[in-house]
Amino acid sequence: MDKKDYYEILGLPRNASKDDIKKAYRKLAMQYHPDRNPGNSEAEEKFKEIAEAYEVLSNDEKRAKYDRFGHGGLRGGTDFHEWSNVNDIFSHFSDIFGSAFGGSIFDDFFGTSTSQRTKQRTTGIAGSDLRVTLKLTLEEIAVGTTKKIKIKKYSRCNVCGGTGAKNSASFKMCPVCNGTGEIRQVSRSIFGQFVNITTCTNCGGTGKVISEPCMKCKGEGRIYDETTIKINVPAGVYNDSYMTLRGEGNAGKNGGASGDIIVVFQELPHEYFTRDGDNVIYELFISYSDAVLGTEVEVPTLTGRAKLKIEPGIQPGKFLKMREKGIQHLHGHGAGDELVRVNIYVPKNISSKEKEMLKELAKMPNMKPPGQN
Repeated sequence: MDKKDYYEILGLPRNASKDDIKKAYRKLAMQYHPDRNPGNSEAEEKFKEIAEAYEVLSNDEKRAKYDRFGHGGLRGGTDFHEWSNVNDIFSHFSDIFGSAFGGSIFDDFFGTSTSQRTKQRTTGIAGSDLRVTLKLTLEEIAVGTTKKIKIKKYSRCNVCGGTGAKNSASFKMCPVCNGTGEIRQVSRSIFGQFVNITTCTNCGGTGKVISEPCMKCKGEGRIYDETTIKINVPAGVYNDSYMTLRGEGNAGKNGGASGDIIVVFQELPHEYFTRDGDNVIYELFISYSDAVLGTEVEVPTLTGRAKLKIEPGIQPGKFLKMREKGIQHLHGHGAGDELVRVNIYVPKNISSKEKEMLKELAKMPNMKPPGQN
């Protein structure tokens, strides 16, 4: 079964900060903790899923691999824990939950001060990610390339700088949250008093609203237009692999962080070559006489043409290796090879004279396969 996207599990955009990731994990861990969902196996599995997502996204190295190559980039290098019980999870992530889990598991979570939450709050509404499919030839994949493409997206307004306001004096306190950026709802349960804190939807968590909007962007802080982006494609990428351009997606509203651009690579069919990992295979056809006598031929490569020696008596189907004439390795030095498969060309139509010559040749002892008279 395919794993879910880690950002989706935590309900976060791909440009989420470390504080956003930690805050989302804390919130979801409390929501799905088995103590709050007794006998609910689905909640426990969700709890473990959330822990796995946090373990990757909170680690800069693992997150970078995941952002660039998805779950496949973590194979062999990610030390996921097989959680035997939920206490193991809290023990492993004690830096988040602190020592409070020695007593009530909710003390620390709901004891976070307003000033701490205010520091974690981001301004504006984050922009969405964009997906771009980039078609590449084998020649471009072999050595890497730089592409410039035009896309339409939301860009930060150059008049207001993304604030959405006419000027710095065009703000007033949000009347819904009274400038805190949060809405607090208090409820009681058998565990005690709980305070549910959500971002104010009226001001987007900024605590301020615009009294005079920017004339160009009409208060959004962004405009929709066409822009050119540059994509540096590394050598050795594969079909359907992808890379992430952080902060190059749609700009957020009212100064919110920009989303990412997910560039998906599509490998175009080649006229001569088929790909086998980082090797390329070329089908070479030579005449029967060249196969018997040997010759030197010129074959195409991904970077031009090269000469190849054919030894006398070569057998059809034999592969000849041209070292490091293939595709550069994505993670490391060197390159694959070009493998030239030798085929014997057999003409379909021949003249009467050619037919007579072949009949005479067939009578020669060396022209018969071993074991035939």
